[in-house]
Amino acid sequence: MKDKIEKTVDLNAPIERVWRALTDYREFGEWFRVALERPFAEGEKTEGNITYPGHEHMRLEAMIKTMDTNKLFAYTWCPVADETGNAPLGGIETLVEFKLQPIHGGTRLQIIESGFSAIPEEKLRLDALRTNTGGWDIQVENIAAHVAS
Repeated sequence: MKDKIEKTVDLNAPIERVWRALTDYREFGEWFRVALERPFAEGEKTEGNITYPGHEHMRLEAMIKTMDTNKLFAYTWCPVADETGNAPLGGIETLVEFKLQPIHGGTRLQIIESGFSAIPEEKLRLDALRTNTGGWDIQVENIAAHVAS
């Protein structure tokens, strides 16, 4: 059973620039398309409305787990929502990790979302994997464009 999604992208930006795009809540909101209500802080929850067209009724709620400067930013969140934008899984969450590594000419960013095996219903699990895989494909392009500008 597949438990995680992994994406890797080489970004044409210094690691400090990528770190800021990931961890400054306003910058994160620009490329991720969410209007977050408060800064990220380790051990605290942040949330806000999705601003991606057609998904404005949905909210993102993230519990910040790790902020290891220029290395690792991680949070947990509910990987699926119903048509009202509510999380129907009763507290089941996945872990999203952004791992940064300096490379010649920029930064290698690895995005890992894991914990899908905790979703008990197979259809929901497979839908979450499919939807979030497509979502991360879009977000990789979004952050690449954001840090290049």
